[in-house]
Amino acid sequence: MAQLGVFLLSIFSISCLAATVEPSYGRHSRARAYIEESCRSTRYPTLCVHCLSGFARKTSLHSPEELAQLALSISLYRARVTKAYLVKVAKQLKAINATEYQTVEDCRQQIDSGIEQLGQSIKEIRRLGNAQNAVTDDSFTRVDNVETWVSSALTDASNCVAQFPVRNMSKLKATIKGKVLNVAQVTSNALALFHRYAARYGADAGKKP
Repeated sequence: MAQLGVFLLSIFSISCLAATVEPSYGRHSRARAYIEESCRSTRYPTLCVHCLSGFARKTSLHSPEELAQLALSISLYRARVTKAYLVKVAKQLKAINATEYQTVEDCRQQIDSGIEQLGQSIKEIRRLGNAQNAVTDDSFTRVDNVETWVSSALTDASNCVAQFPVRNMSKLKATIKGKVLNVAQVTSNALALFHRYAARYGADAGKKP
């Protein structure tokens, strides 16, 4: 897990906003090939590869645990960036008594709740790794905790997206929806990658959140 320290230095350059992937190189690193294989288990595989492949040349990613932790960290980062944007917008809308204020504020609170859940999940998956992947009753509890918390964060983001219907959206609402939808999608992918990792504990890794 030491390789993931590189992640902390480079996460701020990751956007995960584009849904396209760079053309395949003639030679794929083992890490990139592993990422592409693992992302097939997610609901948004193209986005998954786009978010994770930037690390293929920077660190060694060869285990489901490393990918799951990295995916959760990216999800947390995207949620924090989106929250900061919502805080700024809500403040502006409140100042002019705009009717959209309450919707944006509700969305901010949901994303904020998701941030807390994702932070807890990352701590818990690290505890699983610190236990040397030993399968115990405690490890089952930790797996359940992560699945519950990440699922809750996904629900929070999805509920926020639902507040912005497709029809008659202003540019502001469309921007907010796009940012929050990105959070929901990367969180869905993170949950799928965690299911893949949790398969060693007997958990159901076949679902695509």
